[in-house]
Amino acid sequence: MGGGGGGPPRLARSPALPSPALSMAAAARDHLPAAGLDEADEAVRGTCEDASVCKRFAVSVGYWKDPYIQYFVRQAKERKAPEINRGYYARVHGVSYLLKAFLKKTECNCQIVNLGAGMDTLFWRLKDENLLPRKYFEVDFPMIVARKIHNIKSKPPLSKPIMESHSGESLLIDSHSLDSSRYSIIGGDLRFSSDLEEKLKKHNLDIQLPTLLIAECVLVYMTPQQSANLLKWAASTFPVAMFINYEQVNMTDRFGQIMIENLQRRQCNLAGVEVCRSLDSQRERLLLNGWETAHAIDMMKVYSFLPQADVKRIEGLEFLDEKELFEQLMQHYCICWASKDSSNLGLASITF
Repeated sequence: MGGGGGGPPRLARSPALPSPALSMAAAARDHLPAAGLDEADEAVRGTCEDASVCKRFAVSVGYWKDPYIQYFVRQAKERKAPEINRGYYARVHGVSYLLKAFLKKTECNCQIVNLGAGMDTLFWRLKDENLLPRKYFEVDFPMIVARKIHNIKSKPPLSKPIMESHSGESLLIDSHSLDSSRYSIIGGDLRFSSDLEEKLKKHNLDIQLPTLLIAECVLVYMTPQQSANLLKWAASTFPVAMFINYEQVNMTDRFGQIMIENLQRRQCNLAGVEVCRSLDSQRERLLLNGWETAHAIDMMKVYSFLPQADVKRIEGLEFLDEKELFEQLMQHYCICWASKDSSNLGLASITF
């Protein structure tokens, strides 16, 4: 589904475009684990705050509840456009829907590996809902991990739930990693999967457990070869697994080009954008790298599948002036999910 209707002139004179397109595309920056001082990596990391600030703003307006995000990120200095807030609402709820379907199929007898997790608060929210997996892992760039650990150590509403869910020996914590019996944060580089596996195993990753891997706006910042290696590693390591990927799609049309140019102006290079050509290219990447089933749908579709009573509620929170812009933005992001299921848990049947 191409999302470029409206044509360049309309896009050019829409003052709202650069900001929403940037804010949603920037969703990755808290998400690129990267080694070295390569300038492109630095630019991606430099935008680290954006996604978390956008989420905190949407939460403050009432789009969804997240009592923990306030401990990780400042409140936005200015209002975020309604199309941004709705975009994040669809992203959070879309990923959550698939994740909960996986938890249900595995009866929480599983582990979650959140790749490039940034300031994500999912561990705490799952604990509140009594939906914690056996173990929850986060991996991100060491600088981001250090900041997250500092926040956890200094804020009891964050540290207490970790202590409550911990059993056994003393909790291990240093500036670049934290390891408790149910929650682990690891500083690492997603582009080196052998190094990644070693670190995860040190923190008691169990490759025999059903495993859910989540990547939100992460793969797009890696080269196609690097993301293929990561997907291949995951598919060959875990006999029973599901992978959820949220990122850009339909990036070859005019609207996609404008999004890319906006990011390039900030020295943010989407190294993996060629895989974001279409829903087909997204699905194909998963199937070519060892996954048995793969699906991809754009975020406008996801939005239409979410519980409509709640969608109606959030649509009443703010007036949306730029309906066409919102639709175009949503047609340029997608959720893809893939599975392999040697235990026949029924992972292939998970869908919206």
